[in-house]
Amino acid sequence: MQSLGALVFTIIDIYTWVIIIAAIMSWLVVFNVVNPRNGAVRAIGNLLHRLTEPVLKPIRRFMPDLGGVDISPVILLLALFFARSLLAEYVWPNLVR
Repeated sequence: MQSLGALVFTIIDIYTWVIIIAAIMSWLVVFNVVNPRNGAVRAIGNLLHRLTEPVLKPIRRFMPDLGGVDISPVILLLALFFARSLLAEYVWPNLVR
């Protein structure tokens, strides 16, 4: 059971970093730091969009309009931190991470 817990924690950690990288990538594109017409940038952006959009889209549906500011990644990160904490406390309390 400890191996499953370690795997779940690792998946949550990796997905957390994917969300952070996707948010930074979107800022870089918006502020014209990177060129979205570049093939590598487009491929990375497409991959990040495909990984994050299925989870962020339902959150955006329930969020009020904040005038162009998207805080759905922050809400998702908070939910992931909360889920990880719950798992560490109740499901796998012996797993030290």
